[in-house]
Amino acid sequence: MLLNKIKGDKIIWTIVSLLAIFSFLPVYSASSNFGNDLIFSNMTKHIAIIFIGILIMYATHLIPYKYFKGLSVIGLPVIIVLLFFTAIQGNLIDGANASRWIRLPVVGLSFQPSSMAIVILMVYTAFYLSKNYEKEIKFSSSILPLWTPILMVVLLILPSNFSTAAMIFLMILTLIFIGRYPIKYLIGIIFSGIFFLSFFILLAKTFPEKMPNRIDTWTNRIENYLGSESSEANYQIIRAKSAIANGSVFGVGAGKSSMKNLLPQSTSDFIYAIVTEEYGTVGAISILLLYTWLLFRIIIVSYKSQTVFGQLLALGVGLPIIFQAYINMGVAVQLFPVTGQPLPLISTGGTSIWMTFMALGIILSVSVNKNSKENNGINNPLNILSEEI
Repeated sequence: MLLNKIKGDKIIWTIVSLLAIFSFLPVYSASSNFGNDLIFSNMTKHIAIIFIGILIMYATHLIPYKYFKGLSVIGLPVIIVLLFFTAIQGNLIDGANASRWIRLPVVGLSFQPSSMAIVILMVYTAFYLSKNYEKEIKFSSSILPLWTPILMVVLLILPSNFSTAAMIFLMILTLIFIGRYPIKYLIGIIFSGIFFLSFFILLAKTFPEKMPNRIDTWTNRIENYLGSESSEANYQIIRAKSAIANGSVFGVGAGKSSMKNLLPQSTSDFIYAIVTEEYGTVGAISILLLYTWLLFRIIIVSYKSQTVFGQLLALGVGLPIIFQAYINMGVAVQLFPVTGQPLPLISTGGTSIWMTFMALGIILSVSVNKNSKENNGINNPLNILSEEI
């Protein structure tokens, strides 16, 4: 009876369910390093968050995706205000900006506005591009409606969370490229972004007391990534690689990880290393293939949509999930510097998990409502890849 009420791409539902249910095993195992008293509470919290996330995805997929246009227009100024409030809270750790969460004192909960910003900004960008898809876009005319909110979001996140700001900017550029924004303007935006980032780093290092930030953390992570593996500062990567080596082909078995007690952030940033240790290369590759399969399904949903907005929307909210997953797994095997990005649907969290489920619900909404009266018959934006080649 319940299955009959589930709409949309059944394969996406299956992949998401597999990843979410599987997350209980490594989270329970990795939680043991918190002590026996906290294992139950940590697992109960994670199960509750996953359950609420599934409800969010289910509710979201029932909303016709065309309504997300108006919701993004309303939500964008709200999220900018929340990001601004978060940035000026002044939370410091050793003099560095640690303002990422907003705490709700009445209910005792906190949430991370940057996770919400990714979804809202990608939906808004997809809306703008679809609205101007058959028009000749001038850079001057797109500054206020497109680039101003993008820059405001990125700049508000940048001081406290470089990796998230960089991911948002990269995903926006990818979506804008697919949406046929003039390449000559994109090249200028990229070089302008590099210039501004360099200027920001120089300014932050010159006046660290005036603008608390995490510049030193960024530079240390890059230096550790490029430096010697014996460095004490590379403690996380050394332990992660040890966990992966212990896993061998078939792993040491569920709950038998020896590195979970030594590896920091074993339930979030480095949970993939724990998965690899306990389930081996077979388990690690299986997780990688599930995310890759999810990517293919997102592309298929986008391609089958009969509206430009639906096509761009599915890609816009779907690509960041896959990109974040690949980054997390890449960090564990030292393909990338430590970024602090969780593994979607598997790592512990709150806002990030719920926003991932919401994004997946939007994709499912596109798969449910493939047809629409608006923009029917317009060429698929994905065709631009073949046209450029």
